[in-house]
Amino acid sequence: MSNLSREDVAHLARLARLAVTDEELDLFAGQLDVVLGAVARVGTAAVADVPPTTHAVPLTNVLRPDELTPSLPREAVLAGAPASEDDRFRVPRILGESA
Repeated sequence: MSNLSREDVAHLARLARLAVTDEELDLFAGQLDVVLGAVARVGTAAVADVPPTTHAVPLTNVLRPDELTPSLPREAVLAGAPASEDDRFRVPRILGESA
């Protein structure tokens, strides 16, 4: 016997602005009842001795540390650009923006 009625599912469908048929109401009522039962079982787990955590496994930073390194000379960088002006990349104006 389902704890979730067709009327409950119809109400949820209206709240979510979903159009569902009568057959879908029966189908969804059964499916949602299974989902709600699984969620209720999680609440019965014996977790009194389990400390709260934010992650199931410890996190480690896999990124390298930031280090200052020499970069390319400005002339070399701008040499590969299709267009440059005043030691900067020249790009087309976007959406009529003023300079």
